[in-house]
Amino acid sequence: MQGLESEEKLTMADANASVASMSGRLRVSSPPALLNVLGRNDEHLRILERAFTRSRILIRGDEITVEGPDATVVIRLFSELLAIADRGDAIEPQTLQRAIDMVEAEASPKDVTDVELARSRSGKPVRPKTIGQRRYVEAIGANTITFGIGPAGTGKSYLAVALAVAALQEKRINRIILTRPAVEAGERLGFLPGDLNAKVDPYLRPLYDALYDLMDPETVTRLFERQVIEVAPLAFMRGRTLNSSFIILDEAQNTTSGQMKMFLTRIGFGSKAVVTGDVTQIDLTSGRSGLMDVERTLSGIEGVSFVRLDSRDVVRNPIVTAIVDAYDRSEAEAARS
Repeated sequence: MQGLESEEKLTMADANASVASMSGRLRVSSPPALLNVLGRNDEHLRILERAFTRSRILIRGDEITVEGPDATVVIRLFSELLAIADRGDAIEPQTLQRAIDMVEAEASPKDVTDVELARSRSGKPVRPKTIGQRRYVEAIGANTITFGIGPAGTGKSYLAVALAVAALQEKRINRIILTRPAVEAGERLGFLPGDLNAKVDPYLRPLYDALYDLMDPETVTRLFERQVIEVAPLAFMRGRTLNSSFIILDEAQNTTSGQMKMFLTRIGFGSKAVVTGDVTQIDLTSGRSGLMDVERTLSGIEGVSFVRLDSRDVVRNPIVTAIVDAYDRSEAEAARS
């Protein structure tokens, strides 16, 4: 790693103490990277101090010293953050909190986030940001069909679109197909104004937003006109065979078992499918969700993968994580009563 010289020293202060006092030291040879890690006006340093209250963090020039029982973890965290900063990535409060979670889970933030999936229109690299997102991305790369199941804000749809755009640009596929069940309209879209795209637009807006974040509007419009990117309500998929395509079924918790079977049997040669959904937000008025049944049905089939994301993978405002956790606790308590 560039810009970092580590000389970690961990010593036991008192072998008979109930809680061992540890110390660690890290020498930094890239001042800009250290400034990135510490944040404006040492904002990030204060976050670290609140996260590791049992340890004392001292910054003197190019040397970081940590004293206390969490010294090993904190020194490793600094090493990981400096590597990320050396890579050119900005360290933000959300980045820092996710890195803390990963290090405490004995994972490497640098390794989790080292793959670049695509670049946004502004040139910002698109990377997995959590352990769950990395597993999800790897599963999509390794399998024909991947199910991403988890709450809102975990990047299920955005990462799928990023991988689809990358596959199209690298000519590994010929088209991208976006679909989802139009539950609110009962799959009967005729009463909505406009052509088919106009009728489906409200249901696929999150996928559109991802496309426009990754490609300029003129390119997206041209690809739609040439039907290289296609949108369709799930009901319109019946009878088709989709070859050389990257197919994304969004909001799959609102499919019936029959619709799920129909969709999965549309996949042709050279195609890849990603199915995303949140089983806690089912809007079906009758029938059981096809997303809830499919894992039991397809378990063990080669080329099919299931990845579950949770509140630790939420990359929106931190309050979203708190909301997801609160609902999970409430539902667990209701199930026990």
